[in-house]
Amino acid sequence: MPTVLITGANRGIGLALARHYSQYNYNVIGVCRQTNEALDACCSDVISDIDIQSDEAVKCLTDVLADHPIDLLISNAGILEDEQLNALDIASIERQFQVNALGPLRLVSTLQANLSAGSKIALITSRMGSIGDNTSGGRYGYRMSKAALNAAGKSMAHDLKASGVAVAILHPGLVSTAMINFNGQISPEHAAAQLAARIEALNLSNTGTFWHANGEALPW
Repeated sequence: MPTVLITGANRGIGLALARHYSQYNYNVIGVCRQTNEALDACCSDVISDIDIQSDEAVKCLTDVLADHPIDLLISNAGILEDEQLNALDIASIERQFQVNALGPLRLVSTLQANLSAGSKIALITSRMGSIGDNTSGGRYGYRMSKAALNAAGKSMAHDLKASGVAVAILHPGLVSTAMINFNGQISPEHAAAQLAARIEALNLSNTGTFWHANGEALPW
């Protein structure tokens, strides 16, 4: 039975992904800060009290997982805050960098020993991290942190290719979650199914590329 580890798994897209993979006979490990009944019901294992901003917390995963192999690592945890040029909140920008960019990098670096040839990594990013697609400005912390995540994903793809590990950089779409006050265009379940299709299509020939979950290639 293959194993998938999902961060930010207690709600929204993360919970939908956990439910999706549980239906396809995956051993689902849900990682979150605080679990709930919905997550407990669909996961084989839940590892809570994990804040991906913390080196110590992420290192705890290696103690819990030991040498358990991970076939699919989905870095989904993220936050969205709002800053405008005339009202910058540097602390907010730094917080988004810690969660959205450094958190996934910290996670992958820490769990490298659990990955092997054929394993896959999916980074849930945003098209708001695309410089070429930025037509509206604003959202400095979110845009900058997601652009940094995209850059990290590209480097991961190069660094891990020789080990047989492929990396997907995926925009889920505008999804109705608490992050955007449920004002999205698609449900978490629909997003999860589309993301899973992109992950299924991931291989070493398309590793490190940036995709919309609907199958559209996105500009950097």
